[in-house]
Amino acid sequence: MTAPIRLLVADDHPVMRAGLVAVLIEESDFEVVGEAANGAEALALVARLSPDVVLIDLRMPVMDGAEATARITAGSAPPQVLVLTTYDTDADIIKAVEAGARGYLLKDAQPAVLADAIRRAARGETVLAAPVAARLADRLRAPTGPQLTPRELDVLRLVARGHSNAEIGRELLIGEATVKTHLIRVFAKLEVTDRTAAVTAAYARGLLHLERP
Repeated sequence: MTAPIRLLVADDHPVMRAGLVAVLIEESDFEVVGEAANGAEALALVARLSPDVVLIDLRMPVMDGAEATARITAGSAPPQVLVLTTYDTDADIIKAVEAGARGYLLKDAQPAVLADAIRRAARGETVLAAPVAARLADRLRAPTGPQLTPRELDVLRLVARGHSNAEIGRELLIGEATVKTHLIRVFAKLEVTDRTAAVTAAYARGLLHLERP
């Protein structure tokens, strides 16, 4: 039997947090292992409980969600962080992505959409709510954007699905070193420094398209 996905929920509103937990525990493959009322509590609980996915709000007291996300993702073998917030401003989105969030959803997401996003984030996939992807597209898409080769797009598409370099190499029948070379070129063209930022920028520029669950 597959182990459940261990979840930590961080939100400073007790009613919102309780409602979210009530929704999550209805899923048989989820286990809510902890709750936090601010970013500092979330950081401490991540170290103690080792969750697989952290659902975190952005605007919280003591330590906000973006700073907590940056500290969580900087740790050793960190969990995936999925931002779940009411805010969809450009500044909030970019700040969360730069902090290392695996995905960004709005709190009005349907339970089935949220559950699917959590499962995808747990697999290492990048998850963006459609309105968020649209805002990123408006902000980042340039009239003459970077051109990726078909092979670079193949590599980036598999990165978006959560595959490791070794898995991408096996899928595309190329060496792991070649995968790394493609990624270095992709990072340079998109002016980013990591895999998640590359996928996010590619969605925003229309180089990749959100896949239906």
